[in-house]
Amino acid sequence: MATTRAAPSLLTGELSPIQSEIEKRHDESIARFQNWVRNPSIAAEDRGMDEGCDLMIRMARDAGFQTAKRIDTDGHPGVFATLDAGAPKTFGLYFMYDVKQAEPAEWSSPPFEAAIVDKPGFGKVLMGRGAVNQKGPEAAFLAALHAIKGAGKKVPVNIVLVAEGEEEIGSPHFKQVVTNPEVMAALKKTVGVVMPAAWQDPDGNVSIYLGAKGVIECELIASGEKWGRGPGIDVHSSNRARLDSPAFHLVQALATLVDENGDPAIEGFGREARPATAQQKKLLDEAATRLSEDTAKKLMKVKRWAHDLGWRESLERFLFTPTVNIEGLVAGYTGPGGKTIQPHRAVAKLDLRLVPDMKFDTALAQLKAHLAKRGFGDIEVVPSGGYDPTDTPFEAELIQAQISMLRRAGIEPAVMPRIAGSYPGYVFTGDPLRLPAGHFGMGHGNGAHAPDEYFVIESENPRVADWDGAVASHVAYLFALAG
Repeated sequence: MATTRAAPSLLTGELSPIQSEIEKRHDESIARFQNWVRNPSIAAEDRGMDEGCDLMIRMARDAGFQTAKRIDTDGHPGVFATLDAGAPKTFGLYFMYDVKQAEPAEWSSPPFEAAIVDKPGFGKVLMGRGAVNQKGPEAAFLAALHAIKGAGKKVPVNIVLVAEGEEEIGSPHFKQVVTNPEVMAALKKTVGVVMPAAWQDPDGNVSIYLGAKGVIECELIASGEKWGRGPGIDVHSSNRARLDSPAFHLVQALATLVDENGDPAIEGFGREARPATAQQKKLLDEAATRLSEDTAKKLMKVKRWAHDLGWRESLERFLFTPTVNIEGLVAGYTGPGGKTIQPHRAVAKLDLRLVPDMKFDTALAQLKAHLAKRGFGDIEVVPSGGYDPTDTPFEAELIQAQISMLRRAGIEPAVMPRIAGSYPGYVFTGDPLRLPAGHFGMGHGNGAHAPDEYFVIESENPRVADWDGAVASHVAYLFALAG
């Protein structure tokens, strides 16, 4: 990949004044990013949600959206905003203003302090919950709008923004935002919807994704009360000799969900999965040569892929295989030392990743039927959220504009059939809208959902966009899309 620092190579000619404005507003845009991280909205804890919605509305208006308002749902509110630039083309934008929970003791820098710290091998980074998922990329997009306006230029496309505060709990009410008649009418005018992202590896390679896996998030709860066996309260562990164990009951149920290799064994789960097409296999062939296996392993501190697969095969499994994962497993006492109790209740938090053409409702029903058939019908299955997978054609205007923009900057991207993570893009790609939907943005960050989440501000690697380069990538994309 032949490129130097990303920012100057993206905005040239008549767009050069916007590059100058980005650099002039660097401190201002970083301060906006830090302020956002310092104001957490955590749906799982019902923390800061109204404040987060209000802040999202203010930031949209400050960035040039003429209208921005709250859309109430049966859960936490969404935001709907419009920017009318008088342009012939309209672009859809998806934001989330919520973040995952954070345990401060696990972080090297407080998760809601948004400190700029040195990260060896990367440079200066902003560390905080939401830094890369998703406030950093979104703040970079807003900074792009500020820079365009500050340079005396017109935003080249009209923009329809929809935002939610429940993505991190599976977006249980986001469809209510999108199906609001006013929102739906506005989205129908768009060429598609994009979520800002930071899709550069630390070695500088850039990826473009054509879709996303779906997900089911749920709890499996085993209890003596529901089972009719074992204790109804926590009791002394000496009673294990004469009482059944709800905790082992749950563990035995969990063991039926996967086979000896850890692959899904839920009856019927994945039978609708669509295999990779010839075009998708070709994209994976090319991506495997462009993306670094060593970089991927280093980021996750892993030594080998499941089934001891090679790099190319692991990528196909990553994007095309449904999964059953245990996020958390809790029963009884977990503090220091022993307590010799027999717990009456055990809980497993699961996520199940879905690929096209699997459906949320079908997969959830398959999970419940599987447990019942194997004698675990007493175990409660409590879904907390989730959504169907998405697909967008390689030929879509949204995707082709990304590819052409990057190539003009001397960057050959790796085009991937989908991300292995999930977001509620199905509300855009499914009925009734049937719009293309994807992600875009340069820059690098990592640690989503984990301690020490970060976004690179000053990059040690000239091939990785710094903060100003990430902002410039959104400017360049909007103008490429308009053209």
